[in-house]
Amino acid sequence: MKIQTEPIGSIPRTPELVAAITSPGGNADMSKLYDTAVHDTILELEKTGSPVITDGEQTKSSFATYPLEGLTNLAPEGMRIDFEDGHFRQLPLLTAGPFRYGNYAVKYLAAAQKQTSLPVKQAVISASALSLIYPQNGIEGYPQAEFMTDLLNECEKDIRQCLEQGAYKVQMDFTEGRLSLKLDPSGGVLRHFINVNNQVFDRFGAEEQQKLGVHVCPGGDHDSTHSADIDYADFLPALFDLNVGSFYLQLASEPDRVKVLKVVKQYLKPDQKVFVGVIDVLNPVIETKEIVKDRVLEAADYIPLDQLGTTDDCGFSPFCDDVSTTRETAFAKIKARIEGTKLAEEELSGR
Repeated sequence: MKIQTEPIGSIPRTPELVAAITSPGGNADMSKLYDTAVHDTILELEKTGSPVITDGEQTKSSFATYPLEGLTNLAPEGMRIDFEDGHFRQLPLLTAGPFRYGNYAVKYLAAAQKQTSLPVKQAVISASALSLIYPQNGIEGYPQAEFMTDLLNECEKDIRQCLEQGAYKVQMDFTEGRLSLKLDPSGGVLRHFINVNNQVFDRFGAEEQQKLGVHVCPGGDHDSTHSADIDYADFLPALFDLNVGSFYLQLASEPDRVKVLKVVKQYLKPDQKVFVGVIDVLNPVIETKEIVKDRVLEAADYIPLDQLGTTDDCGFSPFCDDVSTTRETAFAKIKARIEGTKLAEEELSGR
């Protein structure tokens, strides 16, 4: 039986592109640099044998903040996300309504589709993540309930445009899900996040929901995480309540993969597919195809083959300035995922 395999999204940018992005006011032709980066990334992904393509998020500022590009009603010093190595990322704060996206993901999708004949998936940020930009003290004349209505409408629009453009899948990035249990061990914030995102997903029909997916991980930025200490067993039962067809789970870097797989087996619904992470994107060591094969076979002991797929633990460079992994390493790891998945297919078909 065929085992599907898909990338998560981001690929490290070239040193030239990173230098241009991080040096505002320079003389670089950003349009030309971006076009070259997308073209080269898609070409290299095709060379790996990847059956599904992304643009590598080469032109995104980050997986989380692309909808905020160009907005003038934002201020700095919003919610701070701390990583284990001591660095942090910080969201902006909304200062006035109404809230509208400044940028939609369909732009990236359409540009990538022009570069390849292969299916293209598109990542979008979750409504729950963007809900965090509303200030705790509120905004005069723009209550939180009105903001949430606008946010849900915008998130739906972001997804629907991608589906209408012919995206193979639309993957919502939900890294704040696991982090929420670190901030609120009672699970109240997680349940709220699940509800918010389902309010978006429930606007799509059952057939459309099968083209939607959710990616979760403990963060992956500069080879560091923000919530790897949160037990999957506390997180997964709520996660599978999301009304989508595909789940992309970080797994390769987990210290006890079997424990996680047992929880997946318990809570996975019949109409859901799990893409297990078989590539540790934070480890510079490139997995062999045999290592990947063994990880797939391990997962197949717990997940029905018609509900099993493979992926990478996370994107390789979710923020544009992350150069902790080289492009060469990322493509080599992706190739190992694809070849290892094929090896597992062959062994499983012979059983």
